[in-house]
This record gives sequence, structure tokens and C-alpha cells, in this order.
Amino acid sequence: MNRFEKSFSGPAELTYGDGDFLILKPGAYVVCAETGKHIALDELRYWSAELQEAYCDAGAALTRWRTVQKAS
Repeated sequence: MNRFEKSFSGPAELTYGDGDFLILKPGAYVVCAETGKHIALDELRYWSAELQEAYCDAGAALTRWRTVQKAS
């Protein structure tokens, strides 16, 4: 799937693993857990397998990690 394929719309449902993810329900994007931004699946690079969340960039992932560490 790439950004030029328009056959899917709406959010996708994924299961995040260590180094890869599994698409449970096809969609055009996932939502960043920290910022709320939409992330196209072909641009998804950052996620947490432990928290099962996606992030738009490394900064958002770090901010979320720090938040979780403070709550622990």
C-alpha cells in the first residue's frame, strides 16, 4: 500500500510489534497518541509495542515515553 492508493479511507487498526506492525483493519492512517495528527501507514516509523500506540515522529515518542515514566 502506498499514499497514491485511494482504496482505503478512515483510520486503520493495527497491532504494534517489535520492529513491525500487523494491519487488523485496513485504513488510510493511524492517529498519533501524543499529538493527534494523522499518520499515513507508509510514513509510520515510530510506535510503542508495549503501549500499542503510534507516534508521528521521534519527538512525540520521547514526550510520551517521559509522560509514562513519570506516571510509573
